[in-house]
Amino acid sequence: MRQKLLSEGASELSYEIREIVKKADQLRKLGLTISWENIGDPIQKHHKLPEWIKTIISDLMKEDDTYSYCPSKGMQETREFLAKQTNAMDGVQITAEDICFFNGLGDAISKAYQFISRTSRVIGPTPAYSTHSSAEAAHAAHEPLTYKLDPNNKWYPDLEDLYNKVKYNPNIVGILIINPDNPTGMVYPLEILKKIVDIAKEFNLFLLADEIYINITYNGARAYSLAEIIEDVPGISMKGISKELPWPGARCGWMEYYNRGKDEDFNRFCQALDNAKMIEVCSTKLPQVAIPKIFGDPRFKVYREETNQNIGRRSRIIADILRTVPQLTFNETFGAFYNTIIFRDGTLNSKQKIKIEDPKIKALVEGWVSQDNIALDKRFVYYLLGAKGVCVVPISSFCSELQGFRVTLLEEDEQTLTNTFTAIRDGIVEYLAS
Repeated sequence: MRQKLLSEGASELSYEIREIVKKADQLRKLGLTISWENIGDPIQKHHKLPEWIKTIISDLMKEDDTYSYCPSKGMQETREFLAKQTNAMDGVQITAEDICFFNGLGDAISKAYQFISRTSRVIGPTPAYSTHSSAEAAHAAHEPLTYKLDPNNKWYPDLEDLYNKVKYNPNIVGILIINPDNPTGMVYPLEILKKIVDIAKEFNLFLLADEIYINITYNGARAYSLAEIIEDVPGISMKGISKELPWPGARCGWMEYYNRGKDEDFNRFCQALDNAKMIEVCSTKLPQVAIPKIFGDPRFKVYREETNQNIGRRSRIIADILRTVPQLTFNETFGAFYNTIIFRDGTLNSKQKIKIEDPKIKALVEGWVSQDNIALDKRFVYYLLGAKGVCVVPISSFCSELQGFRVTLLEEDEQTLTNTFTAIRDGIVEYLAS
């Protein structure tokens, strides 16, 4: 090209949650049946929306106005509805003007990091959710900046690690919280959230909270939203309907801006996000107009509670199966629908394998694992995929030095769930014994 085409940050873009599908598809074409444990899509795991929700959506599709543009920031009625819900939490107060809709949280995340100064950084948790870590690293043209979640302490944040990194890195302008967390399933305790707010206050930072799973908790847990604990710190909450409704194909998410008036620089940042959406005209309208009708229906709370209970029950089934392996560090989950399982230090090596009967599949897997410097947990994941047909995601791909893998808690058929995780356990036992 006449000039350099690709930006320095482009090399930081990666999404192993989808990348592993390419490997699985190669095996599927050879006749292997795949159990997909790589991505959090309830619909693909046999979840059925109640008929009353489908009726609301289908009735809206019969209205001509549904097919028109909507205001750039989103439907006024919907933003007023969401602002009222946030204000009812008895924390920070917002108006409809403090809410802006995007085409899914992927769009919102990309926009957020795009308009942060290139020399400024947002520190996020590790293991890191790839959409955040890749977008932040790409904007800075540098590897992600992270604070540790501790697998030996229920995956809670290492606050000393976070404090020191903020203190000694003046380029940090914001702290990311994913609550409940993806990929660990951890729910931030209230006292930890308050301490993170204190750090933001001390160093004049803003808080960014991905709360796509905020209403998906179980086994006695309760997730505290950013709006409840942020006090007078500037912040943004990211929310959506892809997991909670769930309607992932709608690509409908929104940002809520908190305390815009407390800091002029932060206010200009929020305005830039609004302006970016105005340039695009607007986000998809149909799911926006459906939100007040669905979330405002008293049946939705009952539906969500029952669905959460089912996820919690499945989390206990998985725990009963996998915690029997002593070489694993296993934590119960209390939110979202993932679990991250870690191999203890020194457990994995480059000689281990699982027997693969099909010679074509065996040859393919052995070719993958022969790559130079392949992460040891990725090596295990490839063998598990080839031998057992189970597709999980290596945790080293979540910007982590830990070795392990992430699974979902989504399979609605509990016998299938049991069979899948028994296969994972048996694969681990055989791999470690080889």
